[in-house]
Amino acid sequence: MRDLMASLQYVDDFLIYLVLALALLTAFAWIYDRVTPYRELELIRGGNTAAAIAYSGAVIGLALPLASAVAHSVNPVDMVVWGVLALAVQVLVYFLVRRLVPQLNDNIPDNKVAPAVLLAAISLAAGILNAACLTY
Repeated sequence: MRDLMASLQYVDDFLIYLVLALALLTAFAWIYDRVTPYRELELIRGGNTAAAIAYSGAVIGLALPLASAVAHSVNPVDMVVWGVLALAVQVLVYFLVRRLVPQLNDNIPDNKVAPAVLLAAISLAAGILNAACLTY
């Protein structure tokens, strides 16, 4: 029983980090949906597979460094700072892939999957590298 009580003393820290991480994910989802010229969530609700692939890769690409920031930060403010940086990296990835694939803005609304897979893969790769860099 004493071990359980010792573990529960950190529930408040867990909740703080969880709420902050979910807030950053939510902020990212909103920002990402605004920086693209199409609305991913509307496309996904309409059954657009390409949008779902691209959006999922971007969200997971942010969740990875957020998890690393939670695990390695010294306090919640530190986690938020690194989380915002990770968010910026994912937005930058979108703009970089858009330069590599200029027709991306037409392809995803047209449900062309190949460019969406590329965007998702690069988003995930950036997220993995970003997460690894947050192991200070």
